[in-house]
Amino acid sequence: MTTNSTIYIVDDDDAVRDSLRFLLETNGYNVLTFSSGEEFLEKYDPTLVSILITDVRMPGMSGLQLQEELNARKVNIPIVFITGHGNVPMAVNTLKQGAMDFIEKPFNLSDIQEVISNLTSEAQARADAAQNQRANEELLNRLTSREQQVLGRIVAGRLNKQIADDLNISIKTVEAHRANIMEKLQVSTVADLMKVALNSQKEA
Repeated sequence: MTTNSTIYIVDDDDAVRDSLRFLLETNGYNVLTFSSGEEFLEKYDPTLVSILITDVRMPGMSGLQLQEELNARKVNIPIVFITGHGNVPMAVNTLKQGAMDFIEKPFNLSDIQEVISNLTSEAQARADAAQNQRANEELLNRLTSREQQVLGRIVAGRLNKQIADDLNISIKTVEAHRANIMEKLQVSTVADLMKVALNSQKEA
């Protein structure tokens, strides 16, 4: 089996990193290993379709702190925690913060393989969503500040006359701005216009 997913492994235990890397590479995955969360953050590539496997307790930045940092940076990567010191509250907390799974050491390597196999489609979906977000942001960045003001009011459900009153401009000017916005966002219907604007806001 081969896959285009990259598996990041972050663990200060050399033996764990080596065994996981061997298992996953044998099954066709691209694997990158790091001994610390800090090192991972330096090398992380957001353009890759990827999954993160990280230990919870490590010198320096812990796995939980790494998760918090990724959330703060709005990095939407599927995370699987492995630990030899797991407990129910810790597991619940990581899952609430967006982790996809929590596995205690010593673990069965086949279990890890199953988890990763199940997460590849999730990783691809998140990568596609991130790509769509970047494309939407590029389109929205083409708008002038006035066009962004008009777009915000269109999304809010304001009518042309109301937008004209809000911005102290003529209705014809509003109509011209609407036409420019539709052209720049490469949409032909108001429904598609709303989709681009709202998807960008949802991901932001």
